[in-house]
Amino acid sequence: MSNMTYSDWQSRADSLQIEGRAFIDGQYVSALSGRTSECMNPSNGQKLADVALCGPEDADQAVKVARKSFESGVWSKMPPMERKKVLIRWAELIEQNLQELALLESLNAGKPISDTLNSDIPSAANTIRWTGEAIDKAYEQIAPTGQDSLALVTRLPLGVIVAIVPWNYPMTTTAWKLAPALATGNSVILKPDPKTPLTALRIAQLASEAGIPDGVLNVLPGDGPILGQHLCLHQDVDGQTFTGSTAVGKLLTQYSGQSNLKRTFLELGGKSANIIFADANLEKAASLAAIAGFYNCGQTCTAGTRLLIEQSIYDEFLERVVEKSKGWIPGNALDPATRMGPVIDKNQFDTISQYVSLGLEEGAQLACGGAQVLAESGGHYHQATIFSGANNQMRIAREEIFGPVISAIPFDDAADAVSIANDSPYGLAGAVWSRNINTAHKVAAAVRTGTMGINNYFGGDITVPFGGFKESGNGRDKSMHAFDDYTELKTTWIEFE
Repeated sequence: MSNMTYSDWQSRADSLQIEGRAFIDGQYVSALSGRTSECMNPSNGQKLADVALCGPEDADQAVKVARKSFESGVWSKMPPMERKKVLIRWAELIEQNLQELALLESLNAGKPISDTLNSDIPSAANTIRWTGEAIDKAYEQIAPTGQDSLALVTRLPLGVIVAIVPWNYPMTTTAWKLAPALATGNSVILKPDPKTPLTALRIAQLASEAGIPDGVLNVLPGDGPILGQHLCLHQDVDGQTFTGSTAVGKLLTQYSGQSNLKRTFLELGGKSANIIFADANLEKAASLAAIAGFYNCGQTCTAGTRLLIEQSIYDEFLERVVEKSKGWIPGNALDPATRMGPVIDKNQFDTISQYVSLGLEEGAQLACGGAQVLAESGGHYHQATIFSGANNQMRIAREEIFGPVISAIPFDDAADAVSIANDSPYGLAGAVWSRNINTAHKVAAAVRTGTMGINNYFGGDITVPFGGFKESGNGRDKSMHAFDDYTELKTTWIEFE
């Protein structure tokens, strides 16, 4: 999609004008306190911008504005066909600003520019366009009543929604939240992760240009313990949607109960099992096993970090994956040749390093990786890492590391594979590889997880729902099923005289 070189991207980055103020009521504003925080570049540890550090007073203002816009009906009562046109125009504007947004995302999140340019930004635009197209095709219902009555089942927008998104896929998850929330007529306050607010702030302006009325979409950069908690406890917020860690998701559930029982939808952590049978296409499975573990530097909630390998091919298949891992060399995110960028920051890098040490202490062996590289760059780069000799009771196999670390675990048969896969507090994603259609389908059906691939990993598009079982959350992003999260069902019963 682009012939730009590393030097070209770096030159453009040097001249990039970055907006760091909050977006409230259709305009950029500083935090009322005047406070800012530094937004850093994970590739080199240098500051990108000073970003507004919003607090409770900014939250109160944004909620007030969002409530006013919702109650006015300027968006909530707009015909779905008209909302559709605005959302499609917004998607077009995102595409027209593709290179700028891809550069912002790459600089801010450390994601390889080839990924942001070819995947993250186009995917976000597609989510918004598809959801806009769908909203005037979502019919409501008439219940099967007797001749003397008529019962209407209609969907109404919740009201004011708080959307909290993570740092690992900022544009992708933002689109997953904003598209259905806005399409169904809500007003939204978006709180991006404080590490990665830059694309959220930019697309808010594009949303305004597209015709989303002032006050309907507001973006508040700030931290979780102060700003996030205040928003989630706010009595005038009707719903909250969150993608992030299970620990924080549990807090949001508590905040709902402590406040007004606001509707709460969560997409949380994972420790997904990628199950390889001896009769699989081992070459393809090995390539995808590396992708499943190392894409986005392993900072992916659906990452296939538990690699379950049938005992009879354990050594052979592990060698294949180790060989594939050699293609995942950490590098600067602005280099188009980079497949795996830096870890987001030092805290995350230290967490990964601690888990590597823990795995060795637990008795697993390093089949490859396990060390820091490019330390002189100022960024935090970690090698693609695979543990052999792991078992499902080790902490490296039970806890979400959120880094490029795979634990390879042997299994005996299909029943054993299912037992290991389900022995986890999480249930977000996974895959099974087998040429035997019976084995593949039976195992896929038996694993308790929201998404399961058969002879693929990371499969799916905007047409299918995404979310988890167990401590991986509730509710669903993507597809028309996402409309359920942002609407209330209302029954109107009419009796004829």
